[in-house]
Amino acid sequence: MVQDEVIFYGHPNVQSLHGKTVEITKDEHLTLRGDCIIGVRASKACADLDETLKRRLASNDSVVSIEIMVGSETFVINGRGDERISLQNPHDIVIRKTNFVCPRTLSVRCDKASSDVPRKIVKMLQDKDAKGIFRITIE
Repeated sequence: MVQDEVIFYGHPNVQSLHGKTVEITKDEHLTLRGDCIIGVRASKACADLDETLKRRLASNDSVVSIEIMVGSETFVINGRGDERISLQNPHDIVIRKTNFVCPRTLSVRCDKASSDVPRKIVKMLQDKDAKGIFRITIE
């Protein structure tokens, strides 16, 4: 098993409405156009992740679990790795329901998107002081 964690924070403009992606970003600001973004001020982006994890994510055989933890709430998204994943983006992490891959992509073929995040967690993440953990695990 290989695992990495990213700390992120909430923002008043978190909406979590997108039907195909979930994103966290190192950016401090969030506009209402960023409807897939659940957190800002992330401690890591794709480029900063553990090297072993990055190698495993770049495999079609990898099964990925992403836990989004805020307070006592946890939301789990399951996805897949892909040989096209490069994890080179220095600002963002995006997980996708589709097979689309770009330097911001962490996982594809995920079973959930931003719009599936429980509204209780979304409400918590609308507080700029809310701290979240984005835990990535590959068995």
